[in-house]
Amino acid sequence: MRRVGYAIPRQYKCRVIRWRPARFSSSATSSTATLSPTFLGRARALTAEYAELSDQLAKNYDVNIAKKVGELSPTSTALSDWEQASSVSDISTQLLSDPTTDTELRSIAAEELPSSSQSLEEAAIRLRTSLVPVHEFAHLPCLIELRPGAGGSEAALFAGDLLRMYQAFCKRQGLHASLLKLDETEGMGNESQVQEAILEIEGEGAYAMLRCEAGVHRVQRVPATESKSRTHTSAVSVMVLPSFPSTGVDEMTQNSFSDPTSDYFVDPKDVRTDVMRARGAGGQHVNTTDSAVRLTHIPTNTVVAIQDSRSQIANRKKAWHILRSRIAQARREAREEEMAKLRVSVVGVARMGRGDKIRTYNWGQQRVTDHRSGITLHHLDDVLEGGPSLDTVMQSVRGWMTERELEALGADEEVCAGGKAA
Repeated sequence: MRRVGYAIPRQYKCRVIRWRPARFSSSATSSTATLSPTFLGRARALTAEYAELSDQLAKNYDVNIAKKVGELSPTSTALSDWEQASSVSDISTQLLSDPTTDTELRSIAAEELPSSSQSLEEAAIRLRTSLVPVHEFAHLPCLIELRPGAGGSEAALFAGDLLRMYQAFCKRQGLHASLLKLDETEGMGNESQVQEAILEIEGEGAYAMLRCEAGVHRVQRVPATESKSRTHTSAVSVMVLPSFPSTGVDEMTQNSFSDPTSDYFVDPKDVRTDVMRARGAGGQHVNTTDSAVRLTHIPTNTVVAIQDSRSQIANRKKAWHILRSRIAQARREAREEEMAKLRVSVVGVARMGRGDKIRTYNWGQQRVTDHRSGITLHHLDDVLEGGPSLDTVMQSVRGWMTERELEALGADEEVCAGGKAA
C-alpha cells in the first residue's frame, strides 16, 4: 500500500467501527413485524409452487425442478416461521387484552410477549429478504474495471491502490483474479500510475459478491509532492460487470452467445474489427506485428481495444469477452431505467447513478465511509489490504442493496395491483 507523508491525528488511532443511519432510508424494510397483503400474497403463492414442485420431484427427479425447489425453499421456510411466530404473538396479545384471563396466564403472557414480538419481527425480515429475486447474473464470475477520474496523477495512483486492494481481497477469499488489461504510465519518483485496469474474478458467485463495489470511489489525502500539507480530493470510477463464459453454452437459456434474445448476444455483423501494431513498452513485438485488436460495436459505439498479448488471436478473444460483458450490462441497465420510471411515484427516491460518490477513503483520519449504507470504519489500512474490514463494508452495502430491491419489489407489486384495478 502506498504511504503518504501525513501524521495521523492521535484521536483517530483507535480502531472503532461507527454505524451511522443510511443516507437513503427505506420504508420497505422498516423494523416492523407487519407484512403487507402484497408481500404475504407473493410469499404464499411461492410456497404453494414450492409444495407442488416438491411433489413432482418426489415422483420423478428432474434437474431443473430440483433447482427451482432449492430457490423456493427459503421462502417456504421463512413463511412457516413467520406464521408460527405470528400465531404465538397473537395468543399472547389476546390473553392480555381479555379481561377474563386469570392472573397466572396474564403474567405468563406478559412475560412471553416481548420475546414473541422479537421473534415475529425477525421472521418478517427473513421472509421479506427471501422474496428478493436472485440476480440473474449472481452466479457468474465478474470483471472489475478501474479508471481514474478527477484528480490527475493522484487519481491514477489511487486506482493502483484499489487494484491491489481487490487483488488482495480475492486472494484472501480464495478467488482467482487475473489482469485482462493494465495501462500504466510512469509518474514522479518512478511510481506507476494506472490509467485503466480490468481485473477478471473467477469463481461461482463472484458477481453477487462484488457488484456492490460499482460506483465512484473518492480519496482524500496529502500527495507526496504537496509542500503545504494540503489535502487533495481525487476519484476513481469502478465498474463491476458479469463475466460470461467464453466458450460453450450455459445451462440457462439467456446465457447463450447464439441466442438473439439473450443480454449478451452480439451480432458479428454489428462489430467492426480493426487490427494494428501494438504501441508502448513491451519488447521486440511492439510496432513489428499487427497483434493489437480494436472492436467497435456500431449500434452503441462501444469500443474495446486490447494489445496485452503478442498473439492477435488472444487479444481478439479478450476483446470479445469484454465487449459482451459491457453490452449485456448496458441492456440490463436500460431495462432497470424503464422500471425505475414506474417506481418513482411509489418509491419516492431516485436510482443512484454511477456519478454519485459511493465511498470515501480519508488518509488523515484513517477513515472509510460508505455513503449508501452509512457505515464508517477507522480501519483504512485493513480495508486497503483487502482484510476483514473490507468484508464488513461490503456486507453493509449488500444489506442496503437488499433494502432497495425490496423497495422496488413492493413498488412493482403496487404498480401491478393498480393496473389490475384500473
